[in-house]
Amino acid sequence: MIRTRFAPSPNGPLHLGHAYAAVVAHDLARARGGEFLLRIEDIDGTRSRPELVPDIIADLEWLGLTWDGPPVFQFSRLDRYAQAADRLKAMGLLYPCQCTRADVLAAAREHGPDGPRYPGTCRGRAVDLEGAAWRLDMAKAVALAGPLEWVDQLAGPQVAMPGQFGDIVLVRKEAPASYHLAATLDDAADGITLVTRGRDLFAASHVHRLLQALLDLPVPTWHHHLLICEADGRKLAKRRGSPALADLRLAGEDGRAMAQALRMDQFPTGLYLGAGLGFEP
Repeated sequence: MIRTRFAPSPNGPLHLGHAYAAVVAHDLARARGGEFLLRIEDIDGTRSRPELVPDIIADLEWLGLTWDGPPVFQFSRLDRYAQAADRLKAMGLLYPCQCTRADVLAAAREHGPDGPRYPGTCRGRAVDLEGAAWRLDMAKAVALAGPLEWVDQLAGPQVAMPGQFGDIVLVRKEAPASYHLAATLDDAADGITLVTRGRDLFAASHVHRLLQALLDLPVPTWHHHLLICEADGRKLAKRRGSPALADLRLAGEDGRAMAQALRMDQFPTGLYLGAGLGFEP
């Protein structure tokens, strides 16, 4: 049975980009007699705002979307993240790092999908564990996992190439797990068979496929849909103040009509459906 999910973070109001992602995941599940789950990704340090969760739920209900079972909260899974990190440490695949973002930016000589690629400054060094992040030794992890593949419903079969990310952080200084680790573990725990998300996260699936192999997790199929973009090609974003669904809802707009328009790729003036790659998220 197909099972999808929509997994917003309560660090700002939902906008039309979120609405489109939720509609895609919801409709793929419903069209195949499957299940659609709602997961709240609420472990993003001080950026996570629990008071926004009721608005997220109200926005989705306004769109006419329903989900199976109560919402799942990442914060309830901290032990699971810690256990996975401990397992990777025991395998010799994680090492502590005290470098700041400024340090990485100053030392990086290459770029990966996430930005400046970490040059391995702390790999093999004695590092104070207090407040350290934990990075994946990518070369060692790739060698251990061997060749891997994954499938996207739209792009077809893919050869996993996680090495392009370099030594990514899996346990952050300010959060119990990075997006890569938490999302991979959550999708396995939730029994997700079809991971639906925007095209901007396509490259991340290379890393998630590697983590699935290292942690003996089931392998889903992916569906990376296009993004709603602004006229300049940038995807909609909370940090740039893209119009909030809550504002439309409170103004009396018809949410079900909005959802239907999204299904038909009909967007407000100045917005269009595109890849949205290479721009600030």
